[in-house]
Amino acid sequence: MHCNYCYRESRPDANFCDQCGVRLASTDAPTTLPETTNGLGKSGPLDGIRVIDWTMWQFGPVSTLMLADLGAEVIKVESLDGDHGRQFTRVSGIPSLFPEGTTAYFECNNRQKKSIAIDLKKPQGVEVMYDLVAKSDVLVENFRDGVAERMGLGYEEVSNRNPMIVYGSATGYGAMGPDAAKPAFALTGEARSGALFWAGPDDGNPYSAGGVADQMGGIMLSYGILGALVARERLGIGQKVDASHLGSMMWLGGLRYGMALLNNAVTPRPDRNMARNPLWNYYKCQDGRWIAFSMNQSDRFWPFVCSAIDRTDLVDDPRFNTIDSRTENREELVSILDSIFITKTLDEWAEVLQDSGSTIWERVQDVFDLPSDPQVIANDYIVDFDHPLIGPSKWVQTPVAYNKTPISTRKMAPAHGEHTEEVLIDTLGYTWNDIGRLQEAGVIL
Repeated sequence: MHCNYCYRESRPDANFCDQCGVRLASTDAPTTLPETTNGLGKSGPLDGIRVIDWTMWQFGPVSTLMLADLGAEVIKVESLDGDHGRQFTRVSGIPSLFPEGTTAYFECNNRQKKSIAIDLKKPQGVEVMYDLVAKSDVLVENFRDGVAERMGLGYEEVSNRNPMIVYGSATGYGAMGPDAAKPAFALTGEARSGALFWAGPDDGNPYSAGGVADQMGGIMLSYGILGALVARERLGIGQKVDASHLGSMMWLGGLRYGMALLNNAVTPRPDRNMARNPLWNYYKCQDGRWIAFSMNQSDRFWPFVCSAIDRTDLVDDPRFNTIDSRTENREELVSILDSIFITKTLDEWAEVLQDSGSTIWERVQDVFDLPSDPQVIANDYIVDFDHPLIGPSKWVQTPVAYNKTPISTRKMAPAHGEHTEEVLIDTLGYTWNDIGRLQEAGVIL
């Protein structure tokens, strides 16, 4: 048997490589891409992987949405009254309700998925979940510590029924520690992680990060699940994966946190008027729009910037001719640059800087600029989708490109319990009599 990982030969009857321990592919493995098995008409890199999405709100659903975008079959398990996100008619004061009772909040977090509705407070409902676990690769939940265990669906119970399962857990503060069971939402994770003191202006007040912890947590959890799936293929093991609001927001802090801890000093909060590097800053133009510069090697770029803005006299000005002098006199330099950039519109400056060719700059855009941005269009970061209820609309797609197993937006978010009978019959092999008994017992819709 040939190992595709270390390229050595193992015993013909071996399941794992004798040399590196990687799970061996069958000699009769297909050499062409598989037919789609996710039931949605397209194949992606996770085609053939089945995910149980036992989550609600945003954190958990984002992680499973990203797996669905990669081609996994995601079966969303909802209670008989549905994911609470279905009832969000307003989010931060913004209307969310769409025709026929669906919401923008739910649609954005749950496209590409199937939905089954089960009462997991009843033993028959838990048995249905056990049957689904036995035929799935991943289970994701985002309940408070101890809730899944009390319902018989904690990691130990689930892995006993499928030792190869990857069990993803979305938490507020991590699986361990004195606050593991403490209730949490996005804002509490942002607060605990220190993010509220770098997300906004340097005015001494905390600044809401706008629910970023849910999105970032979902990204980290999907990343962790992908790693566990690779480990399962290589090592033949299932395992539990945890990602939290707290840890995800700390990781999002990136160099800001890493350098602060290494240097034992707090890194500066945003204050454009006192930017330590005025060439890593943004400036207002005549039409009220903004332009941003991103030049860490400011000594290298300073002469080109001065030439582009027609202020070559500043190149050798002792107040600004080195990175240290520009930092020392940053407030004065930002003021000078402010007075220059306010004299032209953003489009005019874009033309000037594009012609200069030796500066790193960009337009400061908002969300409504993105659908017409040629880079966004070329890379399918926003895709057009004819939604059955909303009509032609634009959707943000998971921004990962594959040249052989491309991802795609294929399906709207499911109606509550839309696929209950389909999953029970086609996936689990239940009969119509079984379904009738479950309906009579109030276990399914």
